[in-house]
Amino acid sequence: MDKFDVIVVGAGPGGYVCAIKAAQEGLKTMIVEKEYYGGVCLNVGCIPTKALLKSSKVYDIIQHADTYGIDIGDLDKIVPNWDKMQDRKSKVVNKLTSGVEFLLKKNKVTIVKGTAKALDKNTIEVDGKKYSCDNLVIATGSTSRMLPLPGFEEGFKAGYVISSTEALKLPKIPKKLAVIGGGVIGVEFACLYRRLGTEVTILQGLDTILEILDKDVREEMTKLLIKNKVKIETNVKIKEIKDKAVHYTNDKGEDVVLKTDYCLVSVGRKPIINGFENIGLNINDRQSIVVDDGCRTNLPGVYAIGDVVGKAMLAHVASVQGLVVIDNIKGRNQKIDYNKIPACIYSSPEVAVVGKTEDELIKAKIPYKAFKFPIAANGKALADGETDGFVKVICEPKYGEILGAHMICGTATDMISEITTCMEMEGTIYDLGRAITPHPTLSEMIMEAAHGLEGHAIHI
Repeated sequence: MDKFDVIVVGAGPGGYVCAIKAAQEGLKTMIVEKEYYGGVCLNVGCIPTKALLKSSKVYDIIQHADTYGIDIGDLDKIVPNWDKMQDRKSKVVNKLTSGVEFLLKKNKVTIVKGTAKALDKNTIEVDGKKYSCDNLVIATGSTSRMLPLPGFEEGFKAGYVISSTEALKLPKIPKKLAVIGGGVIGVEFACLYRRLGTEVTILQGLDTILEILDKDVREEMTKLLIKNKVKIETNVKIKEIKDKAVHYTNDKGEDVVLKTDYCLVSVGRKPIINGFENIGLNINDRQSIVVDDGCRTNLPGVYAIGDVVGKAMLAHVASVQGLVVIDNIKGRNQKIDYNKIPACIYSSPEVAVVGKTEDELIKAKIPYKAFKFPIAANGKALADGETDGFVKVICEPKYGEILGAHMICGTATDMISEITTCMEMEGTIYDLGRAITPHPTLSEMIMEAAHGLEGHAIHI
């Protein structure tokens, strides 16, 4: 039986990063992958979605070229080429996934293809062959949840009901799309297909979309989606799928039949724990593997990272968890502060958040100050012609410790790292306000919000 210091199961953004780090630390390392390098993120998640979103944004800009002083001519002749968009997406994905395999080999990680199952905490089996290890890292990821309602299983088999995976490779751009679920995935796909001309209806069971985000962000994004002709129905009760239509009850108690080309179900993801249920791991009622802040399970020498632990199903969280695991195997006792992890939505415009929301602070009775700087007051935003949104920073009132930030703007997903870095370094709004920010940039809004919290905003 081959023996390793570390065996990692799953080569997603958590698993492959963990394996590379382990090998770099001098640990004999093996990684097992049953499908593709890079996991959901690189293959059917983050990267392909962003590639298609970029194509749809370019198309949308061309449709509004006249506002930038460019005469296109007959806009009816300018149409999105879905096949070419798909081809570009595939090239981006293939380049990245082949790069992951190269990095694993470069760092001398032993690669095993197949489906793993644990025989005990130190032994796994892959396609009939056994391997042993001192440290086992479970990075098996997640899969899309489906609704256990009449017609959904049949609709999925027929190709009418789809998950985010199928939504990335439809044979053509749909004329009408129903999106069940108003979370991050649902909103991103709504923006993608609406910009390509699809009639999109979001069906949300709760009274708001993006329910876990700050109230100001939820309200602003709802307003912008409606402005861009995305129909949003809240407080709905989905009944069934029948005859290529979604049957539901709306917030007025009326029965509605919504006929569309496809129905995208985006109601979250569930951890994949197959092959690891019977070795004594602590698994909660959501079928996530329970870990501490150092990604340790209840079994000595067994760790779990990424979506399978259900703490924050984000690629960058999985990667950080993978690094923390190796630190802890090497005795450096590292922990993750989940309050300082940014989250992003690649909508139109983008959303980025980190830390606490105002609702959370009010509920916890924690004193705070908040200041919101509107993008319409920013010179770069005016020049770009993208003036919807804001940057809001929240701080502790006495010393100015940053408690959270919530922003909507064209480059929010890049800007949030400034806040995250400052929080990690235990910085304050005074540090943000005194950091020299180049002009003209959207990042100036962070400085302006900090000035506002100090009581003397300059440009508003």
